[in-house]
Amino acid sequence: MKFVLRFPLLKGNNNRSKQTMSSKVTILAFSTLAIFILATISCSLLNYHSLWKINEYQKVSIEFDDGMNETESMPPTPPVKKCDIFRGEWVPNPEAPYYTNTTCWEIHEHQNCMKFGRPDSEFMKWRWKPNDCELPIFNPFQFLEIMRGKSMAFVGDSIGRNHMQSMICLLSRAEWPVDVSYTDDYSFKRWKYSNYNFTMATFWSPYLVRAEDVDANGDLINVYLDEFNEKWTSQINEFDYVIINGGQWFLRPMMFYEKHKIVGCQYCALENVTHSTWHNGFKKAFRTAYKAIISLGKSKGVTILRTYAPSHFENGVWDKGGNCIRTKPFKSNEARLEGYNFELYNIQLEEFNRAKKQAIKKGLKFILLDTTQAMLLRPDGHPDKYGHRPQDNVSLANDCVHWCLPGPIDSWSDFLLEMLKIEGIRSAGSFINKIVN
Repeated sequence: MKFVLRFPLLKGNNNRSKQTMSSKVTILAFSTLAIFILATISCSLLNYHSLWKINEYQKVSIEFDDGMNETESMPPTPPVKKCDIFRGEWVPNPEAPYYTNTTCWEIHEHQNCMKFGRPDSEFMKWRWKPNDCELPIFNPFQFLEIMRGKSMAFVGDSIGRNHMQSMICLLSRAEWPVDVSYTDDYSFKRWKYSNYNFTMATFWSPYLVRAEDVDANGDLINVYLDEFNEKWTSQINEFDYVIINGGQWFLRPMMFYEKHKIVGCQYCALENVTHSTWHNGFKKAFRTAYKAIISLGKSKGVTILRTYAPSHFENGVWDKGGNCIRTKPFKSNEARLEGYNFELYNIQLEEFNRAKKQAIKKGLKFILLDTTQAMLLRPDGHPDKYGHRPQDNVSLANDCVHWCLPGPIDSWSDFLLEMLKIEGIRSAGSFINKIVN
């Protein structure tokens, strides 16, 4: 990838020598600014032989031309190649995995598939290939350089936490983080990468809004659809990037509240309570979560929706013998997003697009991390019976919801880094155009 920035001579006094000197000064000023911006975004100042070499994936060079016609104007920012990185196929990647269950301490027992005897390993050796371009494998050094001095929060359920654990393992090739949590509760962890002043945190909020157990067993949940969950909304303004997710928990028994009154119930069969499905609750929960973020109005913050990741139970539901024993990905023509998976995904997109329009008016940035199609094609990546929680003697259902580590979920960091690079290039181009024009 090569960006060519050409700066014209400025119109001005008819005196040619003055104009030439003015042009050189202007070119020098713009040159310095352009170099600083592109170098920062491309993370090319750390441990590289060439100033403009980012890594093996791309190179950036800058050329200046003071021989342009005086009346010419600066050309528009070179467009970022259009490619839907979220549509494609899984292809073999013999170089994977990039960490193991013995080199990363952040793999929890119920995701440690190899530790508990999974006989196959091919599920770890695939990468996502978009239809119209390449998706580079996650580079931990580049990611940390982009995140230097910044912070990122994962808000949602255990799949979001699964994502953060995967990222910690991938980043371990560059640096291990220090635990800077405010609590011993693993649902609210904070990790700091000291050499980069980068903080990463997780906030447990499976419904995104305020919710509480009705009974000690958690068999029924009160979900307050119009109330912020202050466990994360009170702290989220500290973070530069917020990745939110949700889905699986809305398929459970729930009591829905609005304005402190019961408005419906799912799977509870209570007298004098209107039966309600998860659809409306799911929609309103996301709407309230976005409202919380927009109302805080952090101008430099970026909100990222990581879309729903389908489960893959076959031969029964999760508590009735369902399993996920496949050992290879589907091809894109072998699986279709349908049923409740499609409904969850579609509602997420509708509410995201609705919130994005509101956010733009306030100068906020919303980005879509669309993992749904890619993960629909990975029935082979779940723990199934090879994920054990600490209570090994307890009979547990097969896990076809979470993801083995290492495994397919590592690709989410590939997506995320590519998105950050693209957004950085766009932001730099926009900034330069504003200054020049």
